[in-house]
Amino acid sequence: MRDVKKRPRPVDAVPAAGSLPHPTSTRFLAYEELKAATNNFEPASILGEGGFGKVFKGVLSDGTAVAIKRLTSGGQQGDKEFLVEVEMLSRLHHRNLVKLVGYYSNRDSSQNLLCYELVPNGSLEAWLHGPLGVNCPLDWDARMKIALDAARGLAYLHEDSQPCVIHRDFKASNILLENNFHAKVADFGLAKQAPEGRVNYLSTRVMGTFGYVAPEYAMTGHLLVKSDVYSYGVVLLELLTGRKPVDMSQPSGQENLVTWARPILRDKDRLEELVDPRLGGNYPNEDFVRVCTIAAACVAPEASQRPTMGEVVQSLKMVQRVTEYQDSVLTSSTNRPNLRQSSTTFESDGTSSIFSSGPYSGLSVFDNDTISRTAVFSEDLHEGR
Repeated sequence: MRDVKKRPRPVDAVPAAGSLPHPTSTRFLAYEELKAATNNFEPASILGEGGFGKVFKGVLSDGTAVAIKRLTSGGQQGDKEFLVEVEMLSRLHHRNLVKLVGYYSNRDSSQNLLCYELVPNGSLEAWLHGPLGVNCPLDWDARMKIALDAARGLAYLHEDSQPCVIHRDFKASNILLENNFHAKVADFGLAKQAPEGRVNYLSTRVMGTFGYVAPEYAMTGHLLVKSDVYSYGVVLLELLTGRKPVDMSQPSGQENLVTWARPILRDKDRLEELVDPRLGGNYPNEDFVRVCTIAAACVAPEASQRPTMGEVVQSLKMVQRVTEYQDSVLTSSTNRPNLRQSSTTFESDGTSSIFSSGPYSGLSVFDNDTISRTAVFSEDLHEGR
């Protein structure tokens, strides 16, 4: 959906009495329009509910389908987090980030509302662990499409936005899906501007969701760009295994997804133990091994051992490129029927590793791959990741 263009108002303009300062590039919506869009915020229009408040489905007067987040009154801290999200989203524009259509705020009535484009197909969490995926579980291709789109969204925040941003609450419920399973990263209420200069971390109160929070952040309060990479690795493990980050119904020792998966990820012969049974065996084994390698790197205990999200994007794109290339070769050639089965091994001499640092820098996701990595990178620049 397209943003409705309006002439920017001065940054210190106040749209209504008691309202918060209006960000220059964000549309201020009248409360009456949001009320009408949701039929007076009727219960039947509720899409979801959390500690922040409720999200309502609605249609604006111009016909735009939207999701309206009505935040519970959080006092001064709530106003601050609200302004963070408005300001962040007004500056962030990427196809894999949920787009902010507009907002309303009024301190006097303690009303803070955010109006987003409607992403119609639910969250990744609902598809993996909730009702949406029960009768129609996500297949391998859909999972890899979601993994790549979510990685692109984070890579944009970390490396391409100005200033760079740490999401701080990246998780499956904050990945929203289109009907074609293209993914968009949502919810910037806890986002922080990434530090610049010699200091590479922020000292901040630990926030986030249990099971997704990186160990260095949980233990020290030091927030790094690589803390988001850890959270992404947890989501990637969810896509591979179908398991929740923390599930107390699992057998003893398997309640925490990362703790359970780490020793298995180190042993090539055990990787099948990780496979989500709902895939029904319908996945390319070599690609599963490659993605396991990426996930293992992302959830490395030391932040310095994790790849950047840009490297993750390139790795996942190469997984898809190798698959497409091999499929085309199999289709066009009858003389090499076993190419796909023998194209990749888990071990590597490190000559083509996508990861620039850490223990995975010598462990390539691809050995002697025939795909031009230069072509992958140039295409990536062309399409904006």
